[in-house]
Amino acid sequence: MTHLLNLLAAIALLVWGTHMVRTGILRVFGANLRSVIAKSVSNRLSAALSGIGVTALLQSSTATALIVSSFVGQGLVALPAALAVMLGADIGTSVMAVVFSLDLSWLSPLFILIGVVLFISRQSSPVGRFGRILIGLGLMLLALRLVTASATVLTQAPAIKALLSSLSSDLLLEITLGAILAVVSYSSLAIVLLTATLASTGVIPLDVALGLVLGANLGSGLLAMLTTLGASMSTRQVPLGNFFFKAMGLIIMAPLVPLWLRHVPPLVAEPTTVVVLFHLCFNLVAGAVFIGLTGVIAGWVARLLPIPPQTSLAGQPSHLDTSALATPSLAISCAVRESLHQADVVESMLLGMLTVIKTNDRELAERLRKMDDDVDELYSAIKYYLTKISREALGESESRRWTDIISFTINMEQVGDIIERVLVDIEDKKINLGRDFSDAGLAEICELHARLVDNLRLGMSVFLNGNVRDAQKLLEEKARFRDLEREYAASHLSRLAVNTVQSMLTSSLHLDLISDLKRINSHICSIAYPILDSAGALAPDRLRHSVLDQHH
Repeated sequence: MTHLLNLLAAIALLVWGTHMVRTGILRVFGANLRSVIAKSVSNRLSAALSGIGVTALLQSSTATALIVSSFVGQGLVALPAALAVMLGADIGTSVMAVVFSLDLSWLSPLFILIGVVLFISRQSSPVGRFGRILIGLGLMLLALRLVTASATVLTQAPAIKALLSSLSSDLLLEITLGAILAVVSYSSLAIVLLTATLASTGVIPLDVALGLVLGANLGSGLLAMLTTLGASMSTRQVPLGNFFFKAMGLIIMAPLVPLWLRHVPPLVAEPTTVVVLFHLCFNLVAGAVFIGLTGVIAGWVARLLPIPPQTSLAGQPSHLDTSALATPSLAISCAVRESLHQADVVESMLLGMLTVIKTNDRELAERLRKMDDDVDELYSAIKYYLTKISREALGESESRRWTDIISFTINMEQVGDIIERVLVDIEDKKINLGRDFSDAGLAEICELHARLVDNLRLGMSVFLNGNVRDAQKLLEEKARFRDLEREYAASHLSRLAVNTVQSMLTSSLHLDLISDLKRINSHICSIAYPILDSAGALAPDRLRHSVLDQHH
């Protein structure tokens, strides 16, 4: 019983080590991996090569599938190119299986020792996260050695020997079991390595091991489909296409198992090598056969999972891809895009507000007020999405970006609320009473409004690009706008003094309106604070111009 428990614990340690390496790589290199994939999809061969490289690092074709699926969901990568990346990803994970099948157990204590020192000493830094990767690699190598030791002892028991001798190979059962294990463990690599190790110790015969490897490959494709089940239709297309590759590869390779068992073991004495080479051969064959058919498979997938036409609902999130949550840097990018979508709705409200002021269009005012509900819904959706991103998994810059997004969306939500109240006031105090602003008063409102629109667009640019000079310019606009508001309020009072009738009738609305425009501007200019603070360009009461000058 103790030996069986040791074996199960070693298997659990192998799965956990694989998970640590995968999450560690995503935390340290997530943004760079995304960049590599995005830049290498110009042709199918380079896309496949990028898939091999990225997955060799991640040690998980499923993680690569989630990244690529998110790109397709955002319209950044075409489906055929994404499928080519996945063919490479499957080869990449099988290459790592070959590497781990070598006797690297001597590296285990070294990796764990260095990894623990780095992780404990600088836990929240990239160095500490790299230490986490080393710990995961060390645990994987240690687990493989423990699996070998536990399985060797276990197979010496008379009862186990009798049980193993009575087993007969059932390929369909082995494929099913391998697929289930890959899904449950969230790692086909761990299952292939486990299968190879058990075959080397005689726990399972070679024919059973090859059947489990076929199943693990199929389970890898199934796992990505299950993980993206709740995502958009375009995001789900990549896992489905990759599953087709896996299923057709299985159809090609399953009949070749007897041939492999007949010719390869005499040439390769070590059962572990026989198993991992079969895994590599499976994915090499699939890559060679299907690399020219990615367009055809993409057509099949598009027919099975057609992308519905884009809805015109402004308040419906269109960039918050749940499958991207597994890659924090990618999820942050999704949240940024959705925040800009929210700002676009606010800009539409702001532009429409001036039209209502000029034309007394009651129907437009009602439509614009309803758009504030869209702004609020987008704010809630973005906030909820951000809470699902693991803060622990974010680097320092990504953590700041997380805070920037929250701040930006709050400001946009509050701007939307102010515009809604302004529209209500215009209806109550101007449209319903049939009043108009004086020509001079309307000109002042138009001037303030034009500045607001310019500042909002500048604020969106600052939020997106983080340019320090633009952030400084935006903050300077806050003081300039305040001075204008005071000047125009004084001008309005001057018109009252000479008994301008229109000014007298709209006095309360006019003063409230320019005050509200100043409040909107304050929220827009607040976008600059996090950018300037990150650059060390803010003092308690003033801008540090010397620091800003370094960013010319």
